[in-house]
Amino acid sequence: MGFTLCFFVAYLFLLKHPAAPVSIIPTTWLDDAIGFQPVALPIYLSLWLYVSLPPILMLSTGEIARYGLRVLVPCLIGLAVFYLWPNAVPPAHIDWTQYPSVAFLKQVDTAGNACPSLHVATAVFSCFWLYWRLRFLQVGTMSQVLNVVWCVAIAYSTMAIKQHVALDVLAGTVLGIVTALATGLKAHAARGLGLSM
Repeated sequence: MGFTLCFFVAYLFLLKHPAAPVSIIPTTWLDDAIGFQPVALPIYLSLWLYVSLPPILMLSTGEIARYGLRVLVPCLIGLAVFYLWPNAVPPAHIDWTQYPSVAFLKQVDTAGNACPSLHVATAVFSCFWLYWRLRFLQVGTMSQVLNVVWCVAIAYSTMAIKQHVALDVLAGTVLGIVTALATGLKAHAARGLGLSM
């Protein structure tokens, strides 16, 4: 909780006080193909449950702390990008007053700090850890499928509620994958079970 609080203080500060002119991330054909879908908001918000699953499956506070240091990497990289290159998604031209729950999100987390999507990056990072831990636990392929589907659904939801565009999602996915591999996430998932990689 302390980590999340510190992250959001920095995130919201950069959101409200960009250090340079804000660039607008261009849309693509995929953004045009995915219409606004307010029903995707619960999936978007489910990220907070999803990223809580790895710590729940960890067996010691030391394992959680070592994971925390690893997940800090994509977050710090994202914050550095937002500081050096403030960016935002283009206006969606939607009357948000007709969608109060989405409108509330838009007031708290405006269209800035868009690329890379840290919503997607942290989901992908969590997906990798869960994939490896579940594989080592040998709990079956259905849990693996549900894990990946949930992660993909979260990424999709960011575009469906017009919080991010496709390029944000692509950048967030790359950030999540690269940092998961670079921080030794597979070895961490194995070591917590007493396995060696």
